[in-house]
Amino acid sequence: MTSKEHSQRLWYDEPAQNWNEALPIGNGRLGAMIFGRAAEEKLQLNEDSVWYGGPRDRNNEDALPNLPKLRQLILEGKLREAEELAALTMAGLPEAQRHYLPLGDLLLSFGGHEQPVEDYSRELDLERGVSRVSYVTGGVRYTRELFASYPDQAIVVRITSDRKQGISLKARFNRQNWRMLEKTEKWQDSGLVMNGVCGGQGGSTFAAVLRAVTGDGTARTLGEHLLVEGASSVTLLLAAGTTFRQPDPALHGKRQLEALSKVPYEELLARHITDYRSLYARVALTLPENPELSGLPTGERLERFRQGEEDHGLISTYFQYGRYLLIASSRPGSLPANLQGIWNDSFTPAWDSKFTININAQMNYWPAEICNLAECHEPLFDLIERLREPGRVTAKVMYGCGGFTAHHNTDIWADTAPQDTCLSASFWPLGAAWLCLHLWEHYRFSQDRYYLAQVYDTMKEAAQFLLDYLIEDEAGQLITCPSISPENTYQLPGGESGVLCAGASMDFQIIEALFKACVQSSEIIGRDEAFREELRAALDRLPEPKIGKYGQIQEWMEDYEEVEPGHRHISHLFALYPGDAFTVQGTPELAAAARTTLERRLASGGGHTGWSRAWIINFWARLQDEDKAYTNVRALLEHSTLPNLFDNHPPFQIDGNFGGTAGIAEMLLQSHTEGIQLLPALPSSWNEGSVRGLRARGGYTLDFVWAGGLVTEVKVTCTVPGPCRLEGPGLSPVSFTGEAGSSYTFTGQR
Repeated sequence: MTSKEHSQRLWYDEPAQNWNEALPIGNGRLGAMIFGRAAEEKLQLNEDSVWYGGPRDRNNEDALPNLPKLRQLILEGKLREAEELAALTMAGLPEAQRHYLPLGDLLLSFGGHEQPVEDYSRELDLERGVSRVSYVTGGVRYTRELFASYPDQAIVVRITSDRKQGISLKARFNRQNWRMLEKTEKWQDSGLVMNGVCGGQGGSTFAAVLRAVTGDGTARTLGEHLLVEGASSVTLLLAAGTTFRQPDPALHGKRQLEALSKVPYEELLARHITDYRSLYARVALTLPENPELSGLPTGERLERFRQGEEDHGLISTYFQYGRYLLIASSRPGSLPANLQGIWNDSFTPAWDSKFTININAQMNYWPAEICNLAECHEPLFDLIERLREPGRVTAKVMYGCGGFTAHHNTDIWADTAPQDTCLSASFWPLGAAWLCLHLWEHYRFSQDRYYLAQVYDTMKEAAQFLLDYLIEDEAGQLITCPSISPENTYQLPGGESGVLCAGASMDFQIIEALFKACVQSSEIIGRDEAFREELRAALDRLPEPKIGKYGQIQEWMEDYEEVEPGHRHISHLFALYPGDAFTVQGTPELAAAARTTLERRLASGGGHTGWSRAWIINFWARLQDEDKAYTNVRALLEHSTLPNLFDNHPPFQIDGNFGGTAGIAEMLLQSHTEGIQLLPALPSSWNEGSVRGLRARGGYTLDFVWAGGLVTEVKVTCTVPGPCRLEGPGLSPVSFTGEAGSSYTFTGQR
């Protein structure tokens, strides 16, 4: 199969004026925001383990003794008393978890830049994972290439001049105007080491190490500066780390750079590109593109898009940018992507730039499997494993339950106690359960039984907590209490409003999905029959989804009014996406009620945050409404996208990028029901195109082409043997039995 695959890049004809215009690079662990300034460049730096403070036990021991009283108050409808008691007995001690911090800045000052800058460009080449800045001043062409290498675990900055010995520069570390670092030390005659403490009791210490490698010219250190003079080219190598991973991060960084300084730049670049493309190049997307737009700066294209113009090439770039950001912020061995991936310039970031696990961290990984970046999912799996031990303590101390639990946030130390005293968010013990569904999804895509056997006990522990936590109501149903519907508020008929409840729809949808995943896993690996039957019995007693007076999916067990009908969370549609219990073909009545729910949300101003809009794209894709899915793709870019294509909550929050990429993939391919559906929500304006490398549940990778809205050719590659069913517009339904490692090509209408 052949298809035209365009080079994807973000590019601009002027430097970044602020952080939201800077361009990100990263290798999962190390990241930088590049401003692209000519005379005075700034790289804002991050290392994923630079967090304030150390581990703590924040579990509130007053929770368990007061749990029966709290449940009684909720069941009696005494909301004010219940919420006052919860605030006193369930809050973490102290309320807040740890927060993510910047590493610092690398400041570069260039000599010979007195003349005006001409022929300027800066770009982020998504095909190579390399940022580039180029300009002319004083008759000299200067070029910088910057990338964060995963194989070499370093940031590399290559600076060249077309005038022999035309480069002179000063390099210096900064951290909040030098107030948040201990000292910058000289390292021989060509390096600097920035040392500091992350802060807080038990917190880590950090180090960033810089070294200059010159072919000609000289390098020396003076005060806190590294000076390079008379060079035709220079390569700056930067390593960084904390005691979270290394006992002596400065020594470790020096050893890294000693070795890398002996490697030619061309080899460092080649190693980086080979590694990066082994992930990025798996998927290509081609949509109808206007050649006149493809050469315009990205900011101008985004502005034209906001004015109502079509630019499908920009959408395909946005799709691939989401994949780029996941590669850059989540690689094996790194921490998971947080609320900002890894890119954060604030010492007090919004929502602490943590792992928010009542949707946001999960949304970060929605594209991982379908968009062929399964390895990038691994840091989330590592975090789930680290949550088990503290989560067992929280389960026992606060609830008297077995298994493990986590609430709506966690941090670098896998803290599982409630975060904040935000009644509408904090006291929700299903964070671990939702996270564990990512383990099951990874199996569904890979069909790796060895992997499933490894993670089964983790899923089982999350399910065990819920079995113990559920209580019986008057009708004999098993319900959660206390709980919430994140982060929404309901109103009683008398006018009183509240958030704590006995049973929220999302709870039962997550519990059903996890229990069924455990039952199926137990059958597949042939263990734990007794536990399997216990889960089956509990599943029969969970409340069924209800349709309310407006024809909507009820958000709570009772058909309450919502205080904010346009709320950003749409938790009661979990079973539509990312779950799969609500489907157009399988549960048409619930799918219709989900549609009504979405229409009511949007009519009341919903989708006003970037990540919520991205979620809505996925909902409409699952409802197979191509027009509304595309309308919301447009809305995401028009209203919730910053100049550097970062998602805007506001402020910047990366989950919308990842959710948007997942939503575009979901419009093209779905596999959550029996079989694989091609083009289930294809907008009419995407009437022709091609995609290569998307993955489907069951162990399949698909390449396909369409024209006139009809599939013309599809290739299915099987990673495991087994039956496959395929359907799509213009394609007669196909059923076949595939062999592992084999590919099968089918032709549709032409």
